[in-house]
Amino acid sequence: MSDLPLADLDAFAAVARERSFREAARKRHVSASSLSEALRRLEERLGVRLLNRTTRSVTPTEAGARLIERLAPAMGEIATALDEINTFRDSPGGTLRLNVPTVAAIVIMPGIINRFLKAYPGISVEIVAEDSFIDVLAGGYDAGIRYDERLEKDMIAVPIGPRQQCYVTAASPAYLAANGTPRHPRDILDHRCIRHRFLGSSAFPWEFEREGETIVISPPMVLAANSVDIERSAAVEGLGIIRTFSEFVAPQIASGDLVPILEDWDTAFPGPFLYYASRRHMPAPLRAFVDFLKLEQRRKHEG
Repeated sequence: MSDLPLADLDAFAAVARERSFREAARKRHVSASSLSEALRRLEERLGVRLLNRTTRSVTPTEAGARLIERLAPAMGEIATALDEINTFRDSPGGTLRLNVPTVAAIVIMPGIINRFLKAYPGISVEIVAEDSFIDVLAGGYDAGIRYDERLEKDMIAVPIGPRQQCYVTAASPAYLAANGTPRHPRDILDHRCIRHRFLGSSAFPWEFEREGETIVISPPMVLAANSVDIERSAAVEGLGIIRTFSEFVAPQIASGDLVPILEDWDTAFPGPFLYYASRRHMPAPLRAFVDFLKLEQRRKHEG
């Protein structure tokens, strides 16, 4: 047994973790057939079935579950040992996996990631943009981006992007001409509204703040979507009032396609953070990214 191929054990661990040959292959950038062949070799060498496979599911057998329980920590140690060698390279390599909300993917990440990849040509980056609040570690990500109220306990947070953002309210000139302009947030209850819906949840209420006063309303909804493009298009077409990140509608406001309303009630809030688990060893790509963000923030303060 001492000559079992490490690659086959690693392939088994990946499939067992994902409960899917296809998903494990996607994350490892290999073919599902190569993982299947690796598992076949391993089971043949061990003389025991490790995974139960049907057309709909992949689940560990009792023997497979016992093996993965003992194997996972060892594979983690091997990965850590190999990654520490990265520190001796002139430029670290590897893959950085990030889970980010849609607004960060659209507004914040493009410029930052482009600069980071130019600075670290040996690193590749995988970004998944979604608005569901998942456990990034359980999802196989190195780090995530969240706003402060969404930060989890026992996580380290590093500022990323603008340190203040703002929600604004707007509507098309045609809509306001036909329906009137709200003068107070409660007036919006008499209007049609376009709201954002996060995956797995209902549309969030709208919160307005001014001089210490906070008003929360759930306005009538003509459209709810988890796509900013759909929401913005509907607002430009005069279907209702939109309230969203200022960056999402700034070009339309500048062109006159949308008109800002209730500007005294624009709501400012702190910008997002990159967050990751507090642990002794950080993967080299994540360490490089954190150092890169800290350097960018320092340059902004000095500039």
